[in-house]
Amino acid sequence: MRFYIPPQLLRLGLAFVIFVTLFLFIRHSLVPESFGQYGFYRGEALGEIAGLPVRFAGQKACLECHQDIDELKQQDVHSDISCETCHGPGQIHSENGDTTLLEKPVDRESCGICHSKNKARQKDVVFQVDLKEHNVQKRCIECHYPHQPWSMKE
Repeated sequence: MRFYIPPQLLRLGLAFVIFVTLFLFIRHSLVPESFGQYGFYRGEALGEIAGLPVRFAGQKACLECHQDIDELKQQDVHSDISCETCHGPGQIHSENGDTTLLEKPVDRESCGICHSKNKARQKDVVFQVDLKEHNVQKRCIECHYPHQPWSMKE
């Protein structure tokens, strides 16, 4: 007795083999050789990231010119926060003094990145404010000094 395979199963099997072959070819063509070298990412990515230009100046560079602001900051809750956390990368600013390159956060959303009410955030570590209810018509800096937020403006 001869084994009979219906033609539709033969076509389905052929389509499956073509699909798998095509998938493996495309995967081999698109996935870099270093993928999986150090886990589930490209091994070459570490060298590429290390080769990017440095954009952050570091806290020490800020203190060279802005010691007065740091003295204010050290007296309040933002003492452990680097300047570049709020003002963005400052390498170019520290090299040539161009203040247009630094962010000057003045809107509520800037403060809200850290201080908006979030159930996942520890309440005893970061003071949380419901931005939808707390002084909605005002910007935070109208009442609080950014470098010394507990000192209220009058």
